[in-house]
Amino acid sequence: MRGVDLRRFEFDYDLTWAAFFLDPQGRVMGRFGGRDARSPDTYLTASGLRRTMQQHLEKWSAGRREEDHQPASDYSRPEEYPTARRLRPNSCIHCHQIHEFQQDMHFERGTWRDEMFWIYPPPENLGWSIDPEEQNRVADVHPGSPADRAGLRTGAVLREVAGRAVFSYADVQFALHKAPPSGRLFVRWFDGTSEREAEMRLPPGWRESDISWRASMWNIPPAASVYGVDLEPAEKIRLGLKAGRLAFSQGSFVPTAAQQAGIRPGDIIIGADGKELEMTMAQFNVWVRRHYRVGDTITYDVVRDGKRLKIPVQLPRKSY
Repeated sequence: MRGVDLRRFEFDYDLTWAAFFLDPQGRVMGRFGGRDARSPDTYLTASGLRRTMQQHLEKWSAGRREEDHQPASDYSRPEEYPTARRLRPNSCIHCHQIHEFQQDMHFERGTWRDEMFWIYPPPENLGWSIDPEEQNRVADVHPGSPADRAGLRTGAVLREVAGRAVFSYADVQFALHKAPPSGRLFVRWFDGTSEREAEMRLPPGWRESDISWRASMWNIPPAASVYGVDLEPAEKIRLGLKAGRLAFSQGSFVPTAAQQAGIRPGDIIIGADGKELEMTMAQFNVWVRRHYRVGDTITYDVVRDGKRLKIPVQLPRKSY
């Protein structure tokens, strides 16, 4: 990512692959890519890409020239961020590190807010899903959701979300990323016979989603200082746990804070502060970051050699 113009190429930097469509002046017309928590590949379909490209060509040929929305970025290049300046000269800057640089900047400035956890929310949060093959087409609408109440229906062809033209799942996610945390969301679509538009009411917490897949999640403090491999359901049952219960084996490297507290490689973490949680190891690391602060003490519920232990750990800024 060194040298990339962040004021032009703004996208979800945790993705494995992303594409931009530019006009002859170099302005961004649209995006392709995006993902949810299920898989990095759901919306990376060849037919979806082909159709999105064709729609941009048709839009251009028809003379429609929506102005590019200027991305908001504190720095024009990744290497300008304070955290990046501390890297070795000319070392690689990976995509996900841009989110990490931005997180560090907000923590150092004291401007971090918990809602910054929730970036590029999926449209399912508002009750509709996208067809991976025709990515401006609504695949499903959940009954009673904001999308349903606004009149959006299965098969509708999206035109605009939050004032932005949409041709792909990435376009939809970008529009939702830029949408406000509360209020209303403008949506325009074609229902098969006529153009329609409506405003969706944004419910509290609508941006929240499973971010455990994000590489940049691991940079957000406090560090849980425990990680490892999730146990298989059969292994959990042998320990007397439900198949969906949190249970993972601590990895061979134990970060300093956990090591000093007494956590050992191979310890099985099954909860914290007496809470029986149903989630994965990665989701647990998100949970810790959401519910605790740097310096807080969390007591891990541990199984070691068949014995149940409670091990308190003071949470650090980062794991080392």
